[in-house]
Amino acid sequence: MDQLRRLLLYALAASALPNPVQGQTMHTGSPEDFDFLVGDWRVAHERLNGRLVGSDDWQHFAGTCAMRKLMGGLGNVDDNVLEIPTGAYRAVGLRSFNPQTRQWAIWWLDGRDPHTLQTPVRGGFENGVGAFIAEETLNGRPILVRFQWSETHTGAPRWEQAFSPDNGASWEINWRMQFTRA
Repeated sequence: MDQLRRLLLYALAASALPNPVQGQTMHTGSPEDFDFLVGDWRVAHERLNGRLVGSDDWQHFAGTCAMRKLMGGLGNVDDNVLEIPTGAYRAVGLRSFNPQTRQWAIWWLDGRDPHTLQTPVRGGFENGVGAFIAEETLNGRPILVRFQWSETHTGAPRWEQAFSPDNGASWEINWRMQFTRA
């Protein structure tokens, strides 16, 4: 529990940092934005095998997600099982809301590399669609990463990840998740 507490304190402190992607319009939100995700889910994953290399080879696999709120609603965490063909693994999605900026920060902690938090994406929701962006590198070159939530009001939300090698002029979707209640 001490390790989770340190992780949450780090996330809360980091969510007060300025938006890392200059010039991007960032949606804002409220602490209730992720209420649609609370509970247990079955997840159908589609993941592109090669990223930003022109691939159209998609891998399909199942998973689960269990999400709960933290910090009086200013944060949440989900425990994920990803059943990839080479062997299942666990990962954590950690989100924190900054009431001053009205923005969310989202971190991903992969159980295969448990001491490395990925760069947080930041953003919020507008008309039920969440958009979150970060600067990152892929194979040594700078890219933008975008997480997008949609269909959040349907009881079957969708998430997708996309990368942009040209500062947002074009996007390649490389991971999609379809959620259904467990």
